[in-house]
Amino acid sequence: MTAPVTDLVARATKGERRAVARLVSMVENASPQLREVMAALTPHAGEAAIVGVTGAPGVGKSTTTSALVSAFRARGQQVGVLAVDPTSPFTGGALLGDRVRMQDHATDSGVFIRSMATRGRLGGLAWATPQAVRVLDAAGCDVVLVETVGVGQSEVEVAALADTTLVLLAPGMGDGVQAAKAGILEVGDVFVVNKADRDGAEQVVHDLRSVVRMTERAPGAWRQPVLSTVAARGDGVDEVVEALDQHREWAAGSGDTHRRRIRRVRDEIEAIAMADLRRTFADLHGDDRLDELAAAVLAGEYDPYAAADTVTASMR
Repeated sequence: MTAPVTDLVARATKGERRAVARLVSMVENASPQLREVMAALTPHAGEAAIVGVTGAPGVGKSTTTSALVSAFRARGQQVGVLAVDPTSPFTGGALLGDRVRMQDHATDSGVFIRSMATRGRLGGLAWATPQAVRVLDAAGCDVVLVETVGVGQSEVEVAALADTTLVLLAPGMGDGVQAAKAGILEVGDVFVVNKADRDGAEQVVHDLRSVVRMTERAPGAWRQPVLSTVAARGDGVDEVVEALDQHREWAAGSGDTHRRRIRRVRDEIEAIAMADLRRTFADLHGDDRLDELAAAVLAGEYDPYAAADTVTASMR
C-alpha cells in the first residue's frame, strides 16, 4: 500500500472531512488506487446503519433527509448523507449538487453530505454508491442516509443497498394501490406519507395501511408501519426515527440485516467483476482477432456462441 493512501485512510477513519471527501472522489472516479483504498477501509466498516430514502419526485426526499439528519444529530450521532442525483448532460456532475435543502447542516462537523451523479445508471443509484457508503461507514458515521434519484418504479434498487428502506409518498401522487403496482411495497420497511397537512393525506395513509394489512407475510415477519409527516416543519420525524430504530432491532434479531449485507456485498463483488470483464473486452474490441472471428462466423466456420467462447477463453 502506498504511503499517500495509507495516510489518507488513516485520516478518514479519524473522521477528517477532507480525507473522507477525497476518498469518495476516488470512488466516483474509479481511481487506480481504489483497490488498495478498499483493502484498507473494509476492516473499519460494518458498524453504520444504512438507511435508504426513496420515493417519486416531489415527495420531499431532501427535506425529509434533512429533518432526519437533525433528529440523529440531536441524539449525538455522526451522520453521512449520500444524495444521488441525476447527471448533468453538460458537466457529468450531479444536477442538484448544491443540496439547497440541506444547507442547515453544511457547517456541522458531525455531518458529511455528498452529492453523487448517477452518470446514466438506472435504478436510482450511482455505480459507486456501495463503495462510497463503505467510506462513510469506515469514517465513523453511525448512520448513513442514501437518498436516491426520484425516477419512479426503477428506484427499488436502493433496497439492495440499505439495511432499512424508507419509502416516501405524498398526497396527490397516487394511492396505496398505485404504490403496490410500482413495487415499492415489496422493498419498503417504513412508509411515510409526507406533506400530511395537504388534502388527501389521511386517505393515502388509510389506503397504504389497508394494502399492508392485506399483504401475506410469514410468522414473525416485519410489518411495515405507515406514518405521516410534515418534514418541512419537523412534524412526525421523531416517530419515523423510532420506527427506523425498531426495524433495525428486529432485523438484527431475525438475521435480516446479515442476509441483506451478504446480498449487498455479493452484488458489489459481481459488479466489480463485471466491470473488469467489460474493460478487458473493451481492450479486445480494437483487436484484429475479433474481426477474424466475425469473418469466420460469416463464412460459416464458427457460430456466434463458439466465437464468444473463444473470446471469453482468451480473457481467462
